[in-house]
Amino acid sequence: MAELSPMLKQATPVLADRGEGVYLYGEDGRRYLDFTAGIGVTSTGHCHPRVVEAVREQAGRLIHGQYTTVLHRPLLTLTERLGEVLPAGLDSLFFANSGSEAVEAALRLSRHATGRSNVVVFHGSFHGRTMGAASMTTSSTKFRAGFAPLMGGVVVAPFPTAYRYGWSEEEATRFALRELDYVLQTLTAPAETAAFFVEPVLGEGGYVPANAAFLRGLRERADRHGILLVVDEVQTGFGRTGRFWGHDHFDVRPDVLITAKGLASGFPLSAIAAPAELMSRAWPGSQGGTYGGNAVACAAAIATLDVVQSEGLVENAATQGARLREGLAKVAADAPAIGDVRGLGLMLASEFVDADGNPDPGAAARVQQAAGAAGLLLLTCGAAGNVIRMIPPLVVDADQIDEALALWRQAVS
Repeated sequence: MAELSPMLKQATPVLADRGEGVYLYGEDGRRYLDFTAGIGVTSTGHCHPRVVEAVREQAGRLIHGQYTTVLHRPLLTLTERLGEVLPAGLDSLFFANSGSEAVEAALRLSRHATGRSNVVVFHGSFHGRTMGAASMTTSSTKFRAGFAPLMGGVVVAPFPTAYRYGWSEEEATRFALRELDYVLQTLTAPAETAAFFVEPVLGEGGYVPANAAFLRGLRERADRHGILLVVDEVQTGFGRTGRFWGHDHFDVRPDVLITAKGLASGFPLSAIAAPAELMSRAWPGSQGGTYGGNAVACAAAIATLDVVQSEGLVENAATQGARLREGLAKVAADAPAIGDVRGLGLMLASEFVDADGNPDPGAAARVQQAAGAAGLLLLTCGAAGNVIRMIPPLVVDADQIDEALALWRQAVS
């Protein structure tokens, strides 16, 4: 009898039977508050009726129209609709299936468009598990170990992770930008640097937000040296942070934007967006794929965008995120084991430390398991696995936030 790979480790013992909104139901009938959202994917909640209906209708018309063979209406409509929410000037789109694929596409475009070989990523970043994306990932060795030799041309610079350094955000930002300049003097000359790849909030790296001064510094250096600024919004996009895009918090202009996860409410779909002139510098044959821009996934994405806009989910993420953060801070105030609470919108985390302030993954694991046993599904992240993140669907309401906080306090205590 075939079995799943033993390397697929489940974070919870739940055998899910169905989902509805913010809740998952196990085959045993038990209800769980799902504050994992499929790692930030089910932005409109589980099985939103408008998404379900759009998928059902599209599956009865056309399931797969391979988009370098034929075009289909959902692909064209989604492209047009995304143009309404993308940053000004990012008017050309390429669709793929996963965040990793989109990162690889952005990497390839950056090298083609600039004629340069190197890219700079930032310490703690997660960009994916495929060869190029894993080579650009520094959030944990588990995503890279045993995979050498990795792709060359990747240089790592510091991210302003103030809590880890024990500095103020201003001090950490000055350090990160100063070290980036040193990297450009010692490891990759500007003339051979194609792009900076940055997450507005480190995801797997521990839910650490960037800040306006840091991203302004990247933009200024990119403009000065002809380097592209690629913003990885795979996890932060589509309202997750309380703004439509995570970089909207910081008033910065990307040259390339990467999106996935919350884009299609659980269907595999990702994209990169860039100005048409920049996108046209990709080499012929460099963009394509069998399943990219799948008709059903595109229909789900259109319905997702409809729901996000008509139900005010970006605003809801800001409102409920503030409520959740306030509650997390109150719990942390009574729990010495929680050293930091941070994040943006509905992308929040609590970092667990021991009495000496060192990472305490054991405590995080115990709390995460206790929360699951109580009915609140959560995930860990961070280099040491000592950070617990909360990423509920954007449809979460105040009562559900309060329910989650009560379960969280119980699990922490």
